[in-house]
Amino acid sequence: MDLLADVRATCLLHVGEPIVVLLSGGRDSVCLLDVAVRIAGAGAVSALHVNYDLRAQAGADERHCRALCEQLRVTLEVEAVQRPRDAGNLQAWARDVRLGAGASAAAARGAKLATGHTASDQAETILYRLAASPGRRALLGMAERDGLLVRPLLRFTRAQTAAHCTAGGLAWRDDASNDDLAYARNRARANLVPALRQLHPAAEANVVRTAQLLREEAAVLDEVVATALAGRDHIEVAHLAALPPALARLIVRRLAEDAAGRLCARAAGRLEAILALGDGAIDLGDGARAVVSEGALRVKRTPAGRSAPAAGGRRSCA
Repeated sequence: MDLLADVRATCLLHVGEPIVVLLSGGRDSVCLLDVAVRIAGAGAVSALHVNYDLRAQAGADERHCRALCEQLRVTLEVEAVQRPRDAGNLQAWARDVRLGAGASAAAARGAKLATGHTASDQAETILYRLAASPGRRALLGMAERDGLLVRPLLRFTRAQTAAHCTAGGLAWRDDASNDDLAYARNRARANLVPALRQLHPAAEANVVRTAQLLREEAAVLDEVVATALAGRDHIEVAHLAALPPALARLIVRRLAEDAAGRLCARAAGRLEAILALGDGAIDLGDGARAVVSEGALRVKRTPAGRSAPAAGGRRSCA
């Protein structure tokens, strides 16, 4: 396996194309930075390290990133942040800060933003989402391309990125918090993924390939939904009821997400309640509500601080 050649073949990185690499100092981001330099050239690559100052090793991690960037002749930007008391989930907050800082750095340079997510991360993400929230989207995982965000290592395992670093004489830092089983994703890493490898040594690669196939199929389903709506922001309830339930659920979700401007994972599960509603309104969750009037379904934003009660002749369970 030639990781460098295989990443080049993905066409996510190009010679001379500006790229900002999120650099934690771990094996995956170190591997990514080296690969980016080899493909795009050192002059096109810059790195961003976010120092959360949450661990005693944070200073050493930053120094390691500085030394690595000097070695590879890459410009490094360091973002120092402090966690607010009301930040909520630590890992979610850190991810949002990291991606926000990376997006700003990439925009300032007219560059893509690259993260070091691997096939191992993909398998963990899919397993976690399957456990935490039902639905087809859980199986889609992370995309190799998401706007300006690219994940060039998504087809490779952590063992492969470690092997690349070792072969190139590149040291990395291990984050002990990744082994803390207090975090659900870490439990998936420590328990579920090793169990999959015991079932089949190519388990991670198979999960990644499955996610790629499902993303392609999801694009087809999106076109079917668009055709059913034909550019309208509403649909006749009688028409909705006559459609296959799977397609009807997708249409409800599309209308909800267009109205709310965000993902509405729970909307599809309200199909039966919508069909039984009659004229009235019902909460779909995630900031959307279904409104049925004169036989037509429209979805609107839920007013701030309010949920939409069921109205009309019939009520349904919330």
